Amino acid sequence: MKLITAVVRPDRVDDLVIAATEAGARGLTAAEAIGFGQQYGHTSRPGSRAVLLPKIRLDIVVKDEDAETVANAIAKCANTGTIGDGKIWVSTVDSAIRVRTGERDDAAL
Repeated sequence: MKLITAVVRPDRVDDLVIAATEAGARGLTAAEAIGFGQQYGHTSRPGSRAVLLPKIRLDIVVKDEDAETVANAIAKCANTGTIGDGKIWVSTVDSAIRVRTGERDDAAL
């Protein structure tokens, strides 16, 4: 299993949820976040202080074989071609448990 974490622009989140589910995601968690990347939050001229910008963090656990497809769908949808489009990373998940049923790992997805 893989955990796909995407930090993206808030105005892209509705389209990203659609893209992720169409690509095979069966569930996700979204949370508001603030932060900055390589530009320290500046979208034009860099200043001396970092600026925290609003973002949305999406966490999606998928089967190994779906990870690349879902991550690529998110990347394509999130891309506006401008500074601040976001970041996606993929991590390995050792185990998952569905609380309601006790199912584990792929069955829990």
